[in-house]
Formats: sequence, structure tokens, C-alpha cells
Amino acid sequence: MQENGGNTLRTLDQMLEFNRRFVETKMYEPYATTRFPDKKMVIVTCMDTRLTELLPKAMNLKNGDAKIIKNAGAIITAPFGNIMRSVLVALYELNAKEVYVVGHHDCGMTGIDPAETVRRMQARGVSGDVIRTLHHAGIDLNRWLTGFDSVRDSVERSVEIVRRHPLLPPGTPVHGLIIDPHTGALELVTDGDEYLARQRAEAGSRP
Repeated sequence: MQENGGNTLRTLDQMLEFNRRFVETKMYEPYATTRFPDKKMVIVTCMDTRLTELLPKAMNLKNGDAKIIKNAGAIITAPFGNIMRSVLVALYELNAKEVYVVGHHDCGMTGIDPAETVRRMQARGVSGDVIRTLHHAGIDLNRWLTGFDSVRDSVERSVEIVRRHPLLPPGTPVHGLIIDPHTGALELVTDGDEYLARQRAEAGSRP
């Protein structure tokens, strides 16, 4: 919050006041584009605050170049969950042609302790009855909240879920990368084009 003449402005109020000036002065004009990604990319990455501006800059992206989907850890766990649905919509409806899964070093999902997260939920007002009800309903919070030990392994697993998805357009490159949240340096984990070339070569060698 910010002090304003003795009054405390909420973050929401500050945002709305800035937005009013943003629109009135036409500060939006440099960002004009369409809903279709110019570079035909859909990116799944982490919601880490350090990546908000760093990742697009490090990947040479400007407004309108790519569809960017974010969650905690850049993790794709469910073939028919929200993240995968967004990837498929980008590919089929918004002219994306390639998928990039971009994890990062020093991720908050590394080694996360689900039991500790549940304790924090309860400390902030979620009752034990709610936790027990979810458990009896078959919802495994420990599994649901589990992160990963290795970002490389996590990226590889997410890439495999996308590559093996029955609704993925055949021939779609799915790449895996890791970004350094301090320098923006990119590390290639798996090249989607090379993977497709190997798949074609293996198919061609079969009798």
C-alpha cells in the first residue's frame, strides 16, 4: 500500500488510477497487435516474478510474438487439464506451430513440502474439517501439491506429456528449455525438431 495525503491506497486502487492515465494518454499504442502469435509459438513457463520481463527479453520476444501460459513450476501433469487445453487451443485456433516448455533454476516448486503447505493453509484459516473432507473425497493433496527435485527432469516429463498427447497435431515440434532467472541464459534440454527427425528416421527403418 502507498500513502497518499494521509490515506493509504490499496494496490488495486493504485493500479486502477495508473490504468486510467494509461488509457487517457494512449500509452497502449506501442503494444497494438493481434491475438495471433507472430512467431507461431506457445510457451509454457513458470509464474516466477523474476521471469515477468526477463523471459520475453531473453527469448527475443515482443508483445504479440507468442502465447505464454504460466503456472507454478511450468509443470504439465494432466493430459486433459487446463494447461494442455490452452496449448491445444493455441495450436488449433490461434495459429501457433511450436510448443516451448521453459522451466527455470531456483524454482519455488523444487523440493516443495506438501505437508508444510497444508499447515500454512490451516494457519491462514482453512479448517481441518475441509482438509479431511477433501481427503475422504479421494483428493490427494500431497500428490496435488508436490513439486519436483530436478528442473531438468520436470521439463522432460512435461515435454513428454505434450509429445504423447493424442490430440497434438502430428509433426508439432515440442522443445524443452531451462532459463536462468538471474541472467536469462537459456539451456536446451530437448530439441523438438531433432526429436521429430529421429522419429521419422526410426519409422523409415522399420520393415
